[in-house]
Amino acid sequence: MAGSSIPRFYERDRASRLEALREAASLDEADIAVLSGGGGIGFEEADAMVENAVGTMGVPLGIATNFVVNSRDVLVPMATEESSVIAAASRGARAARATGGFAASAGEARMVGQVQIVGGYADDAEARVAAASGEILGAANSASRTLRRLGRGARSVSCRRVRTGDAEQLVVELDVDVGDAMGANATNSMCEAAAPAIEAATGGRALMRILSNYSPRRMASATATFLAAEVGGEGAVRDMVLAYELARHDMFRAVTHNKGIMNGIVAVATATGQDVRAIEAAAHAHASAGGAYTSLSGWSVDAEGNLAGRLEVPLAVGTVGGISGIHPTARACARVMRASAPADLACVMAAVGLAQNYSAMRALVTTGIQAGHMRLHARNLAIAAGAPPARAAAVAARMVSEGDISEARAREILAGGQ
Repeated sequence: MAGSSIPRFYERDRASRLEALREAASLDEADIAVLSGGGGIGFEEADAMVENAVGTMGVPLGIATNFVVNSRDVLVPMATEESSVIAAASRGARAARATGGFAASAGEARMVGQVQIVGGYADDAEARVAAASGEILGAANSASRTLRRLGRGARSVSCRRVRTGDAEQLVVELDVDVGDAMGANATNSMCEAAAPAIEAATGGRALMRILSNYSPRRMASATATFLAAEVGGEGAVRDMVLAYELARHDMFRAVTHNKGIMNGIVAVATATGQDVRAIEAAAHAHASAGGAYTSLSGWSVDAEGNLAGRLEVPLAVGTVGGISGIHPTARACARVMRASAPADLACVMAAVGLAQNYSAMRALVTTGIQAGHMRLHARNLAIAAGAPPARAAAVAARMVSEGDISEARAREILAGGQ
């Protein structure tokens, strides 16, 4: 890859952007054809993916620039309909680039499978499960020849007792090594296959047999340092930390703070065909793991007076199987990122989340969030008012120059032929 810092990428037309992307990411013509197509799938493919299909719905796909993750330049595909998300990620990455970019890590590709046991299980159920662990794991692993062939699969079995009001239930959990897959289907199959052996061991009845989308062993983290001069000076650095402290201690602020982080993470997950709902659910569960909902990120002042950021979030992602393996655009996006393993993808996603958080917080403590957001949103309002795409930019520019960015003003401009 030539590098992720492409000068004035946002000012280029589509053909020039695609050409720059082809050169920077060493893409072939097939990749460019997919990225320049209509979303990668037609109705026949959509009809095979979901029930009662009637069509497809496109989402804008863009490229975040300037990212350096673990000393590697990365161009990041992001699929999102929200104005300013890609620009904010690119700005945050450019600010981090001055100090070497993002250092990131990702945990093991392990999923938790749960078998709920109810009704009359033995008092010493935990000991019985431990004694029967070989049989239980053998039954679980019989459900996935692919993982078994790769030396992956269910590694251990454990038990937890869960109070449910005045009653108690037993949860038997499988620790599953899913390799390069997200692993939901394999884990669910293993839970169902292991259930009879678990029933025999515990004396109870297996009710639900399904994975948990909270995967604490798949934690991804990213850190970066932002120079005080880049942030806006010593005062701006202090204000960033004060803004973080509010998110840390106030649930109302934390929800919006974390939503901004997930703007970036979800956009990358969508572009690469990941299970977005599972990722979001796990992230918010992690934000509540301490008993109160709080910030996923942390910000402080380092010894040199610069701003230090960190982000930790569980990311169950895969590079084989599921939509990531069959959707042409998702496959092309993975090649743009050169994300050949789930850990590579998780590291980039964590870095994007931190970059997004930096840019949003910096805007909030300096000029405010709306000025930049509304400038980028102006074109959407112009189109909503009826402007053809060729005129939308001019109408948007007029609204920005007047300081009146609204659909009503866009209609007035169009009606006046201005």
